[in-house]
Amino acid sequence: MDNSDKMFAELLYIFHASAMQALGKITNPATGKIERHLDQAKQSIEMVEVIKEKTKGNLNNDLTRMLDAMLSELRLNYVDEFNKQPAQS
Repeated sequence: MDNSDKMFAELLYIFHASAMQALGKITNPATGKIERHLDQAKQSIEMVEVIKEKTKGNLNNDLTRMLDAMLSELRLNYVDEFNKQPAQS
């Protein structure tokens, strides 16, 4: 993996960590607490989706697989957390 591929992977990990933090799956390093902000998580996931769309056909197989796996994991975790919300009346 060349340097630009490593930097691209790091960019993806930044969005991944941001989404996982907003989903309450990892601790917020600033507060040391688990916090849920589904709107922020959704925005991070949508940014990764935009990256996928804009880089389509320009990534090697390893980066494509990593991007797809991240999106799958984030989407599944988002649905899991969304379904934990109390029903709105």
